[in-house]
Amino acid sequence: MTATPWLSSAATALAGAIAAAYRHHTGRDLVAAQPAGLAAALYAAPMVVLAHDGGDDPRFIYANQVAQTLWGYQWDAFLGMPSRLSAPPDQRVERAGLLAQGRAAGIVTARDLVRITGDGRRFVIAEVALWNLDVVGVRGQAATYDRWRFLDE
Repeated sequence: MTATPWLSSAATALAGAIAAAYRHHTGRDLVAAQPAGLAAALYAAPMVVLAHDGGDDPRFIYANQVAQTLWGYQWDAFLGMPSRLSAPPDQRVERAGLLAQGRAAGIVTARDLVRITGDGRRFVIAEVALWNLDVVGVRGQAATYDRWRFLDE
């Protein structure tokens, strides 16, 4: 693995797809960056940015630095992990419903979602935006949020 896997050609293309799909659905830029610096800017953005593929049991295909720090996984451990594991078992039906709503609507927002880190700490996402990537030729969905709180604090 390279020292900066988020700058590989595949990750750079995916970062571009995530940002382009967000712009398509919202009319706004996810991060302020020129195309040449987009992958680095998205990786270093001050909010969580995640994406999973469009499989029957979606797996993470992107996680920026804030996401990795929050969830407690490095790039290589995060990517390929089933995204359902990001929610505690008692929240997975609700999570699946949100993903289905997103697939149908193109973009959705939700509040007060409980998620679980790699070491088992639960946290609440204040508000998340979830959007489809298929408008740019990638099967899957991406999400972003910038406010959360741990339930044990």
